[in-house]
Amino acid sequence: MTHRFDPTSLREYDIRGIVGQTLGEDDARAIGRGFATRVRRAGGTRVAVGYDGRTSSPMLEAALIDGLTGAGVDVVRIGMGPTPMLYYAENVLEVDGGIQITGSHNPGNYNGFKMVLQHRPFFGADIQDIGALAAKGDWESGAGTVTEAAVLDDYVGRLMAGYAGGTFRIGWDAGNGAAGPAIEKLVKLLPGEHHLLFTDVDGNFPNHHPDPTEEKNLAHLRALVSEKKLDFGLAFDGDGDRIGAIDGEGRVIWGDQILSILAEPVLRELPGATIIADVKASQALYDRIAELGGQPLMWKTGHSLIKTKMKETNAPLAGEMSGHIFFAHDYYGFDDALYAAVRLIRAVHMIGQSMTAIKSAMPVMINTPEMRFQVDESRKFAVIDEVLDRLSAEGAEVNRTDGARVNTADGWWLLRASNTQDVLVARAEAKSQEGLDRLLAQIDAQLAASGLERGPQAAH
Repeated sequence: MTHRFDPTSLREYDIRGIVGQTLGEDDARAIGRGFATRVRRAGGTRVAVGYDGRTSSPMLEAALIDGLTGAGVDVVRIGMGPTPMLYYAENVLEVDGGIQITGSHNPGNYNGFKMVLQHRPFFGADIQDIGALAAKGDWESGAGTVTEAAVLDDYVGRLMAGYAGGTFRIGWDAGNGAAGPAIEKLVKLLPGEHHLLFTDVDGNFPNHHPDPTEEKNLAHLRALVSEKKLDFGLAFDGDGDRIGAIDGEGRVIWGDQILSILAEPVLRELPGATIIADVKASQALYDRIAELGGQPLMWKTGHSLIKTKMKETNAPLAGEMSGHIFFAHDYYGFDDALYAAVRLIRAVHMIGQSMTAIKSAMPVMINTPEMRFQVDESRKFAVIDEVLDRLSAEGAEVNRTDGARVNTADGWWLLRASNTQDVLVARAEAKSQEGLDRLLAQIDAQLAASGLERGPQAAH
């Protein structure tokens, strides 16, 4: 027996597709067979399985488990919850890997799979290997058993372990995503006053899209914080591994700014530690980490890549512009928006100022949103190479960690190829609008030299 996947579904960090079109039951079964085969060949026997609140998740879970057990692996079902709850289960239960069925922050008709094998992210070549095993039908077979483990209460308890934070009035927006029930339990244990929005799980996302990095999705939270005069607000994506925040005035605290707040208590405890952020993060963040006595490290965008780099450098904390925050300090090193929320509350308490005052003290930078534009897959990486060649010929100051990040007197601009789509991604940041215009002109000149233009925005 063999199986062929839709090529668009096997992505860099996970498997994802439109249910009934590019992803279905047979795919889920083949993913189970392939993953279980890898587990067994690595000497393992058991896998934890969780799922998010999408309407298609139970159907995919059943097929996935069928595939896992059919390859002779035992399954521990942890039920519905956020992705970090699955990562937690994979760390504390006696299992050799874990799979979360989730469409993350994609529209409701999408779903997918995030995988961990022996506490390490399963990505890149591993995901291509699932495709290769399926194409050959090179699968183990057997008859695994299925058991259940209730981990939600233990997970929420772990989020609170060693909590010593202040008493704040906070708004929480779960966006009808899978983190809702965990947030309801969490706020009962936290001191202070908590106001909750959309914690009922609904895979149709009736209120707003569950992506806290897009400002329009924070409108309900802003209204709540303003109406109740709350200290700040926290928001979560569809599967609870990305966080967003606003201050008491409703201003967005972007992913890199959240990281700069979280870094302060960590660096007090671990002076000189390395803190990692991705290439899209503000220069202000890197400067702040250095000012606090830490070692800032710029790394490639992508949660699996960041987790791998953290292990290598022994970094206690890392984050991405997209709201993935990773704590290895007092935690397990995976991205967990609920844990990041608890640590953020603690950090504000320890800094001893209001969230609004902390935000106001941050340097004001003018930046573009992430600009994305369609490019032919065959040209995607070639264009970046052409840009890098021209920049080095000009003697520009370039960081090549992930694409081209160019520093000038005005600020910086970035042009990189997306790992997951046939798009180029650009971003720029300056201290003034005039400076920003000059940076954008540089991006446009580089694109033009490669026969492209910064045209209509590609969909996320």
